[in-house]
Amino acid sequence: MVPDPVTEIKRIRHELGAEMDFDVHRIFDDLRRREATSGRSYVRRPARRIADNQSLDQSRRSGLNQMER
Repeated sequence: MVPDPVTEIKRIRHELGAEMDFDVHRIFDDLRRREATSGRSYVRRPARRIADNQSLDQSRRSGLNQMER
């Protein structure tokens, strides 16, 4: 029987997290180290900024607009 890929991914993620004591900083340091030593090229996208007049929750805002009508 073919194993469920989602279950396998979750198991591997848990193992990798446990190796780093579930410390986000250690996990990302390890990720950056692996990227640097892999020999592959990675695309870096600039951080997306939220405009001062833009709501974080667009769905809530659209719901309010519909109620106001």
